[in-house]
Amino acid sequence: MLTAAVLPACGYGSRAGDSAPAAPAAQAAGGSGTKLSADTVRIGYFANLTHGTVLVGLEKGLFQKELGATRIKTQVFDAGPSEIEALNAGSVDIGWIGPSPAINGYTRSGGTSLRIVSGSASGGVKLVVDPAVIGSPDDLRGKRIATPQLGNTQDVALLTYLAGRGYSVDPASGAGDVGVVRADNKVIPDAYRSGSVDGAWVPEPTASQLVALGAKVLLDERSLWPDGKFVITNVIVAQRFLTEHPDVVEAVLRGSVAANAFIEADPRKAKAAADARIRRDTGKALEPAVLESAWHGIDFLDDPLAGTLRAEAGHAVTAGLLEKPDLSGIYDLTLLNKVLRARGRPAVPDAGLGAPP
Repeated sequence: MLTAAVLPACGYGSRAGDSAPAAPAAQAAGGSGTKLSADTVRIGYFANLTHGTVLVGLEKGLFQKELGATRIKTQVFDAGPSEIEALNAGSVDIGWIGPSPAINGYTRSGGTSLRIVSGSASGGVKLVVDPAVIGSPDDLRGKRIATPQLGNTQDVALLTYLAGRGYSVDPASGAGDVGVVRADNKVIPDAYRSGSVDGAWVPEPTASQLVALGAKVLLDERSLWPDGKFVITNVIVAQRFLTEHPDVVEAVLRGSVAANAFIEADPRKAKAAADARIRRDTGKALEPAVLESAWHGIDFLDDPLAGTLRAEAGHAVTAGLLEKPDLSGIYDLTLLNKVLRARGRPAVPDAGLGAPP
C-alpha cells in the first residue's frame, strides 16, 4: 500500500469544487430504451483539459442522452485525494481521475473501493523550463522544478526521470541535486513568473500557460513511453455503485465513448465545448493560444492503457513513494468492451489486472 504520507493525485490542489446543479433529464429512458436503475448519478472530475472527455460529454449532452431520465449531478475537484474521499464517502459514484489517485484509492482500501472501468486520455504532460537558466537536462542541477503535489502522477514522473539521469532527490522533502517544489497547478504560473521556480513538470493547460509566459518545453513526457502513450486520465467507479447500477455505468461509458468519438471527428468543436465547460465550472475561459497548444498535446482514447498503469506504479515504488502494490482486480472493463463491441470495435485489454469473473 502507499505510505501514509503520500496521497497522490493527478494533481491540481486539494480543494474540492461545489456540486453543480443537476442537468435536466433529456428523455424518459436511457439510451437502451429502458428506465435505468438509479434516479441520479454523481460524476466527479477536474476542470482541466486532460479531463476533456467528460468536459465535452457534459457540455454536448452526450451523457444525458444515454442516461435519459437519470439525472446527472457533477462535482468539480482540484485534487485526486478529495475525489477519492468523496467516492469512498458515497457522494461521487463515477469519476475521471489520474492513475496515481486511482492506485492509491484501490490499494489503501485493500481493493474494495473502486474499479477502473475505462480509459479517457493519454499524454498532455510536459517539463517546461526557464530557457535563461536551463538549456538541457544537464542544467537541472541546483534548479527548482515544480510538480502539482507530493506523490502525484507528475511528481512520480519527475522523480523517476531525475533518478534516471543520476540526480539524487529525497522523495519526501523534494530536497537534493534538483529541488522539487510541490505546488498547486493554479499557483505554478505565478511561481514561475516570480522566479520562485525555474520550471515545472505539469499537465495541460498549465504547461502551455507557462510557455505563454516565456518558458520552453524541455521534454514532452510522451517521448519517454513506447508509442508515445501513457495513461493520464481513467474513469473509475465505486464498486458498490457498479454492483448495484451496472446499467447506469454502461450508459455513462456509452457517453464517454461517444465523447471521444466526437473529439476525434471534430476537434475544433470539441475544443470549444471543453473550454465552455471550463468557463462554466471556473468562471474563466482559457486564452485561445493556450487552449490550442494544450489540446494538441493530449490524446483522447477509450483504452485505459493498463500496461502503463502497472509501469507507473513501478515508478512510484522505485521513487520511494509507494510500497509494492497488489493491483489485481483494479480493472473491470466488461462494460466498456460491451460498448466497444456494439460500435464494431475490438475489446481493450486489462494487462492481467482485471477483476475475477
